[in-house]
Amino acid sequence: MSDVISAPAQARVPVRGGGTFPVRRIYCVGRNFADHAREMGVTAPASKAERGNPTFFAKPADAIVTGNADVPYPSGTKDLHHEVELVVALGADAPAGVLPLEATQALVYGYGIGLDLTRRDLQATAKKAGLPWDTAKGFDHSAPISDLVPATQVSDLMSLGVTLTVNGTVRQHAPLTDMIWDVPDILHELSKLYALKAGDLVFMGTPSGVAALQPGDVFVATLDGVAEVRGTIVG
Repeated sequence: MSDVISAPAQARVPVRGGGTFPVRRIYCVGRNFADHAREMGVTAPASKAERGNPTFFAKPADAIVTGNADVPYPSGTKDLHHEVELVVALGADAPAGVLPLEATQALVYGYGIGLDLTRRDLQATAKKAGLPWDTAKGFDHSAPISDLVPATQVSDLMSLGVTLTVNGTVRQHAPLTDMIWDVPDILHELSKLYALKAGDLVFMGTPSGVAALQPGDVFVATLDGVAEVRGTIVG
């Protein structure tokens, strides 16, 4: 049976060394750094035993911005915030059922760095009303992302850190060891809720220092020595 409209273009992320990574879904982790949880007014766990369950939300696949392209300031907000995050790309389907921690790495294709852009005023309004905050997170151009680097080229992920500068000033920085849930933890927890597939991206959460972006701001996000994405917010 033929399509009744033209098929939309597949969202794809360039891969270092050649080729592209077709994006299926984008999962995001909320409150995965204790210092960020506290700055958002949430009690952070004092230990892994007290951490409970991770918070998940999603963005549409076509929210990605690649190639260091300009990022349009979104409609419907007066308070656009940056959140720098490790991005994990899955290159294989998970087996049926809950994914064991020891089986998670076999799914990982590669890593990148990205921004989870957030319409903070819309999020605050939704939270106050006890409503979902999809409109605060899942909007057009809300996921700038670097090229992906194959996992085989990253020797010790957890020794790295993430950093975001805006107009040359550091806004966010933290080692990945500060994450409450690491990559195996998150893939294990996601597999309880979703069938993980090749093409999925996971944005792993942000450290403290989130703040507003304005038209004209230039951002540079880095995963230490591995990946970088930069761009300009345009009005």
